[in-house]
Amino acid sequence: MPNRPIILGIVGDSAAGKTTLTRGIAQILGEDQVTAICTDDYHRYDRQQRKDMGISALHPDCNYLDIIEQHLQLLREGKPILKPIYNHTSGMFDPPEYIKPTKFVIVEGLLGYSTAFARECYDVMVYLAPPEELRAHWKIKRDTRKRGYTEDQVLDQLKAREPDSEAYIRPQRQWADVVVSFYPPNSNGGSDDLLLNVKLVLRPTIPHPDFTHILDDTGNHLGDSIRLGLERDMGKPVDLLSIDGHATQEQVQELERILCNEVPFLGQFCSIEGNEDIGKLVGTTGETLQSYPLALTQLFITYHMLKADRVAKQLVA
Repeated sequence: MPNRPIILGIVGDSAAGKTTLTRGIAQILGEDQVTAICTDDYHRYDRQQRKDMGISALHPDCNYLDIIEQHLQLLREGKPILKPIYNHTSGMFDPPEYIKPTKFVIVEGLLGYSTAFARECYDVMVYLAPPEELRAHWKIKRDTRKRGYTEDQVLDQLKAREPDSEAYIRPQRQWADVVVSFYPPNSNGGSDDLLLNVKLVLRPTIPHPDFTHILDDTGNHLGDSIRLGLERDMGKPVDLLSIDGHATQEQVQELERILCNEVPFLGQFCSIEGNEDIGKLVGTTGETLQSYPLALTQLFITYHMLKADRVAKQLVA
């Protein structure tokens, strides 16, 4: 169909960073151009019902996967949906919301790739896979500050949910075009989000930008803070782009130029063109900071969204 929305999927376990990445990409593209959907709103049961039944929100039986499929298809066709809303603060459901898709749709949540029909609706699929220690830190910080839990309650929940994470969430990694893993620079390091490194697993399911002329195994003029190599992920060969938290602005901008050369209209979103929203983080004391690994991750995913939009328009033409 002409001018259909481009749909990006962002899937990962609880507190893996899905909402942070979604919000950042929306800010880059322009919030008036992006419709954000959370599949966690499609829970069958509220918090008390789940407790009484002994079922976690991660289990497929606890979610209306068929309605998610229907709504993804409607959004892909550019049609509105009446989306349910799960209130994470109260653990109850709020009145549904009428959603009309814009140019770009970002669908984030726990089980977005759990059915074949749903997977067919995405143009780009991203999976977030931070180390479990870091995810636990993020979840404790979020749930104690924003959702009224104690640290012990969060730790108990992580332990209780682990079987479902292993059975239903992590296997969805196999369907992703890009796997994003933010991680501390060393095993003993803390979890300062500004200093985190990132690894991007680039699967051959979609065409990625060509970094080989500046990044190779024999060394490159960007130094050792940005690297491209060959790895195996879930038994299959993949490219692995690594960006360290101490990468310099000059090194980051070199990669930006490559992306902007492949998709010229991406340039307006790059920091080299003055975009001040890219890679922004809010520090522990409320100050705004910039992470270059986050900036390049956001830009890389934006690149694929714009590339998919251009391909869709060419097919229509």
